[in-house]
Amino acid sequence: MSTRVVVNNRYELEPLPAAKGGMGEVWFGRDMKLERRVAVKFVRFGAGKPEDVMIRRFVRESRIAARLEHPGVPAVYDVGMYQGRPYLVMQRIDGTSVSDLVTDQGPLPVGWAAAIAAQTCAVLSVAHAASLIHRDLKPSNLMLEPDGSIKVLDFGLAVGVDANDFSKITHIGQPIGTPHYMAPEQVLGALSSPASDLYALGCTLHEMLCGTPVFSGSTSFTVMNKQVGELPAPVRSIRADVPTELDELVLSLLEKKPEDRPASADAVYDRLLPLAVNLQPLAGALRSPDAASPMRMYATVVGRVFMDEPQPALSVEPATPAPVSDDADVATARDEAERLFEQERYNQAADVLADVVDQADRAADDDAVSLRRQYADALFESGDYHRAGPAYRELGKGLAERLGPLADDVLFCRLREATCQALLGQTTNALKQLQSLLDDERSRFSEHDARVLDLRRQIGLLQLGAGQRKAAEQTLTSLLADLRRLHGPEHPSITATADLLAGLRR
Repeated sequence: MSTRVVVNNRYELEPLPAAKGGMGEVWFGRDMKLERRVAVKFVRFGAGKPEDVMIRRFVRESRIAARLEHPGVPAVYDVGMYQGRPYLVMQRIDGTSVSDLVTDQGPLPVGWAAAIAAQTCAVLSVAHAASLIHRDLKPSNLMLEPDGSIKVLDFGLAVGVDANDFSKITHIGQPIGTPHYMAPEQVLGALSSPASDLYALGCTLHEMLCGTPVFSGSTSFTVMNKQVGELPAPVRSIRADVPTELDELVLSLLEKKPEDRPASADAVYDRLLPLAVNLQPLAGALRSPDAASPMRMYATVVGRVFMDEPQPALSVEPATPAPVSDDADVATARDEAERLFEQERYNQAADVLADVVDQADRAADDDAVSLRRQYADALFESGDYHRAGPAYRELGKGLAERLGPLADDVLFCRLREATCQALLGQTTNALKQLQSLLDDERSRFSEHDARVLDLRRQIGLLQLGAGQRKAAEQTLTSLLADLRRLHGPEHPSITATADLLAGLRR
């Protein structure tokens, strides 16, 4: 870029980038319209030109990230394209990355390591509740501000696996994540879930306490192999002053199978909070404790909420139920939702449909079914998998009663429900549903139908993500043999499946 670049007539960038990495570049600049400092992040999708589907996916996830309202997440201001590259405009954060902090100071005090990890858990809690997985959590994405608060950077930049195609990491084969912090299921199957973020947090916490990554190697491949097959050294074997309960927590976060890790970010937070003590100033990273800190002032008051004896609840008259929407309201909502769908504003479309979908739940005609399908699709496309899964389940049950259990629309709803569970990290339930779906698809279609073959591939990938390597190898080996018989040796799906098996057998 030249010495003075203005992006889309609005964002004036500083002469040199502030940071470069595998996902792109960060430039500091100024929003000339609102006169505020910003950070502009240009996203890279690999060596080639990004395809439209990747750009749409980036925009969708950026919109989800923008809905995260938490003091530990930088605000998202804008998203757009400039010279063929997608960019994100965000709140500019001043501080020290945890990566630089460890480089400068070595292993951190136990209390500070626990405090940083606990703040990160608070952010992950709200993100996971919104069905958003970070996928690239690491020390360089944690920024310690001068008042002691942590900002978690780069939500929305780790573009996720498409919900309908678990096998595509990206269209140009670039894995999502950083090898030193990638969970085994990310390495093996390119699958991310809340448990994957917790694994990355375990790697980060281990590094904060020990000063070096959990696993090291001369190549990324070596490190990823260790993530899959090598047990981590207990923190206390490297640093004896670490409390036993913290050592045990780190090891539980670094369990190879996702289901063996702590149940949630909330559970990890509860275990970290008692250890976040003795938070003395860190040289060069924090303001003087005598300096006023609006953030700490605010947090102190919030921390007192519900600390005193509860007061008697006020008597409130029950609200009068809103009248049920009439047919005109339903038609208006559907038209508005279709307009929002065309603009890929799925979250707003879901909000519009939510106001009238209850009426559709009480009806069984084709228009009602269409409305409920539109609502489930809006939830799914907006990334709200927590609500989309049950919406597809209820829709599928109603359709099965009308059309039979093997109707195309019923099978679609079952696949979408299982997909939601997989994307939420509920791999065991997702596999159970997909196996049942596979049995029914085999009875409905031929064994070599494209839908059956694709479902077998998705099952193999989920088995990889669940740490079921032997089962995954059996599934993918059988699939590969069938693909070769059907398509010959040069078909793209054969290459992708063979590559997965080769990685499994290394």
